[in-house]
Amino acid sequence: MLLHSKILGNSNKHILILHGFLGSGDNWISIARKLTENNFSVHLIDQRNHGRSFHSDEFNYELMCNDLLNYISYYKIKNMILIGHSMGGKTAMKFSLKYPKLILKLIVVDTSPKYYPIHHQYIIDALKKIDFNFLNTRKKIKSELEKCIKQEGLISFIMKNIYWKEEGVLDFRFNLKSLSDNIDKIGEELKSDKKFYKEVFFFKGEKSDYILDSDNELIFNYYPNSSIISISNAGHWLHADRPDEFVSKLLALI
Repeated sequence: MLLHSKILGNSNKHILILHGFLGSGDNWISIARKLTENNFSVHLIDQRNHGRSFHSDEFNYELMCNDLLNYISYYKIKNMILIGHSMGGKTAMKFSLKYPKLILKLIVVDTSPKYYPIHHQYIIDALKKIDFNFLNTRKKIKSELEKCIKQEGLISFIMKNIYWKEEGVLDFRFNLKSLSDNIDKIGEELKSDKKFYKEVFFFKGEKSDYILDSDNELIFNYYPNSSIISISNAGHWLHADRPDEFVSKLLALI
């Protein structure tokens, strides 16, 4: 099955963007618009079990790489720039080692090849408490989420995934059951005997702890020609925290 995407621009220079866990391509719409102004076509892709893409009981990075390969083949894309944030960055890294000839440059946003322990469980637990049979307004759902999740930004992020499934019935766009069942896959360490020798740029948020100095050896092992760029005063969602600085530094590199 083909991944859902929103494609902006009509240039023959393609940028493909992969979102993070519980997100969708729409999270990157403002960044995409700025990139199209600089003569790029931008593909905002929903990964499996997210956004408007298909749902599946199976969920791992090998499958997500296959999904991406199918997407690229369908649209006959060559020499693309691949951007991945968090979970999407894990997909992008694995894909680059499997299919290096398809990528012109790789941009990894606030994640590294290392193993990350499960840290989304409290979010999953909060989402499982949402009963759409009784919570039939966005206001009620938000109020319920606030009982378990204290970060206002995270709640707003989750609320973007709620839609009218049918008249009077709300639902999540993501496949909560599959993501819950496979949550241990999200933080898996990248393991490969291959290296990617083209340019790679790792963006990290100054206030985020996803990329540490101790990760450099592992990063350069897989990506010898990589650079690490810090975005000032930004957390894990650095492209949302500091969009102008992120786009400015990105455009200088691509």
